[in-house]
Amino acid sequence: MTNFHFVQVAADRTRQLTIAATAWTAIAAGAVFLFFFNPSAPANQWFPKCPFLLLTGYQCPGCGSTRAFYQLLHLHPIAAFKFNPLMMLTLPFIVYGFLGFTRSAITGKPHRRVFIPPFYMWAWLIALVFFWIFRNTPWYPFSP
Repeated sequence: MTNFHFVQVAADRTRQLTIAATAWTAIAAGAVFLFFFNPSAPANQWFPKCPFLLLTGYQCPGCGSTRAFYQLLHLHPIAAFKFNPLMMLTLPFIVYGFLGFTRSAITGKPHRRVFIPPFYMWAWLIALVFFWIFRNTPWYPFSP
């Protein structure tokens, strides 16, 4: 039974390493691609459009994220924030979680999870809904 446990742990670690390596490869490829192709340029109108925007005419909470990432890759954080402030505020938490997962996959040590009280998750969800509503209003600074 002990041997089975070691095989199981090794398989889980290999799976985690594969997931982390695949994700980092995809992120790197996407970053290189996005670095050279500006999604806002008229010549690059072949970039995929937001399905929600195409169907309703309203922006979703993720609209502008591609342009924001382009600006981040070119070291323009203020311009990136103008394209999608919610993404910019959420990105550090996503990066922290992914770096922790990668560290855990490499070292085999469990990632120290940060407990986020349910109140904060509900507050973030409410902020997401308000952001979604207000970014589609004609008033400054929310107007597209």
